[in-house]
Amino acid sequence: MAVKASIITNGLKYSLATGNWGDQKKAASAKAGVSQVLNRYTYASTLSHLRRTNTPVGRDGKLAKPRQLHNSHWGLVCPAETPEGQACGLVKNLSLMCYVSVGSDASPIIDFMTQRNMQLLEEYDQNQNPDATKVFVNGVWVGVHSNAQQLVTVVQELRRNGTLSYEMSLI
Repeated sequence: MAVKASIITNGLKYSLATGNWGDQKKAASAKAGVSQVLNRYTYASTLSHLRRTNTPVGRDGKLAKPRQLHNSHWGLVCPAETPEGQACGLVKNLSLMCYVSVGSDASPIIDFMTQRNMQLLEEYDQNQNPDATKVFVNGVWVGVHSNAQQLVTVVQELRRNGTLSYEMSLI
């Protein structure tokens, strides 16, 4: 069984043009607002449009929590740039210095940390070293280190001279 290429092409054109993704004949069940036309009024408005996030909650709801910023948004979401009216707080923009990076493979970093005396989580005994500092890679707890300040100094130096990626962060 073959599918005509024109059917797929026309479906994609329709979805990108209208923003309604799904079957044209069943427009009621289609997802609306998935794609938008890029705003090109000014360079600043184009950048703002590309860095916009949309919370999928009904606009007429009176719930305050989805409209407020969470503490974990600090430095990631701009607290000032949001539209007025019903979409206030539901449409958020990334902050000025925030950017989204693609994930990287964790195994080279874990090997690097292991060579610098990081103890893997599987081998860690809390009774032996209760004051060890936790080490997270890509948000996953992978091990502990007994001298965190030394590890931070080494990682900062290698990041500054370009051996490690500049996207690697220390907290």
